[in-house]
Amino acid sequence: MNHLPALQVIVPLLAAPSCVILRKPALVRWFATLVCFAALAMSLMLTRVVFTEGALAYHVGDWEPPWGIELRVDALTVLLLLVVTLIGSVVVITGPGERSHSLAPANEGYFYAAYLLCMTGLIGMTLTGDAFNAFVFLEISSLSAYTLIGLGSSRRSLTAAISYLMIGTVGGTFFLVGVGMLYQLTGSLNMADIHERLATLTPNRTTVVAMGFLFVGIGLKTAIFPLHQWLPNAYTFAPSSASAFLAGTATKVSYYLLVRFALTVLGAGLVFSTFDIGKVLMPLSVLAMFVGAAAAVFQTDLKRLLAYSSVSQLGYMTLAFSFGTQPGLEAGLLHLFNHAAMKAGLFLAAGAIVARLGSSSIDQMAGLGRRMPMTMAAIVVGGFALIGIPGTSGFVSKWRLVGAALQLGDVWVAGLVLMSSLLAVGYVWKLVEVGYFRPPVDENRVDEQPSLLIPAWVLTASTVFFGIFPDFPIRLSEAAAAGLWGGAG
Repeated sequence: MNHLPALQVIVPLLAAPSCVILRKPALVRWFATLVCFAALAMSLMLTRVVFTEGALAYHVGDWEPPWGIELRVDALTVLLLLVVTLIGSVVVITGPGERSHSLAPANEGYFYAAYLLCMTGLIGMTLTGDAFNAFVFLEISSLSAYTLIGLGSSRRSLTAAISYLMIGTVGGTFFLVGVGMLYQLTGSLNMADIHERLATLTPNRTTVVAMGFLFVGIGLKTAIFPLHQWLPNAYTFAPSSASAFLAGTATKVSYYLLVRFALTVLGAGLVFSTFDIGKVLMPLSVLAMFVGAAAAVFQTDLKRLLAYSSVSQLGYMTLAFSFGTQPGLEAGLLHLFNHAAMKAGLFLAAGAIVARLGSSSIDQMAGLGRRMPMTMAAIVVGGFALIGIPGTSGFVSKWRLVGAALQLGDVWVAGLVLMSSLLAVGYVWKLVEVGYFRPPVDENRVDEQPSLLIPAWVLTASTVFFGIFPDFPIRLSEAAAAGLWGGAG
């Protein structure tokens, strides 16, 4: 139990190369699934420890910080750990060997190795209390994500992977330069130690430039508008299970990095009072909400529509953060948790459609409500959560976001949140109209694939469950926000 924080990283890290060694597709799939569920079990145990005993710190090699590497586990950490391991465990069940992925059996070992490495990087970013190690884990997750995207069946998968690699490299470089400048200022890489030393310094030009490099680098990884250009192609042409995993986790952990560095490294006073980053982030977030939703309305491919929807939904999270208040931070973290489940479920449902129709073209979905009723129902329920229909988790987090805006007296911002939700009605209705009101291309009922449908419905049902019983994610987001804001300085 004392080594759980380290094991959370070590187990998937050591399991990744084993997937290549094992080779046999069925054996590799069972092994990777076991590893993912072991990571989920450890996350649940860490959650229990944090809520019963408080935050804990693990010193690697018994070296005390700031000299040694520290793994820190608090309420924010366990929120992200649960998101990464839960989404990873549900998605891994679908496997890469279905017709939706067109992945050769010989490549399954590489797929699962990249999958577990990506999970390792995301978990490591969440746990580490060291700024440089945050960069190391960021690159581990990014390099494996490029591989996952490039394994798609379309020739454009490789183009999307290369495009993401180029933009991701720029983002990683910006982040590393920002960390280097903080080290130049403070002589430390431990996040808590950097915060303490920065508090004794007068803000100067180096601090401004370091913050700029950090925010641009993390913004590229988070796909904050207008730094989102890599995301639509990456999600569209990746294997469906990879799209579901990345959409549910990768940008969420990058958002976590933004929040963590802004509040526990730089400090709320420096970010929101001295430099007032909200004045830049708020209009960009509003543009993301509207541009992403408007672009989704005009898409003819289901996975591309969902990708642009993610740009819009990320706008809600960054808008909540731009308020510079604890209620705003709570709303952003709550939407992070809720959006992870709804978007991963939608991409899995899209994968089920591709598996049977051989295409994610929206026109090919005509009459799908009769041909694949359970799959189409999952898309509708997930779409309702994106809109924020009452009874879904999306409503709960958007309601909190509107409340946080009204507490600041920003009635116009609250109105813009509601207006952008109406745009979401546009692209969700487009899917409903095609699936239920157009005559089917083929009258024959399609045999729905349980290995894809059941995981999709597990995540989709969770959006309804947490919409009706939202206590757990609300408590988690409130505890995370309170911990961050209390030590933000």
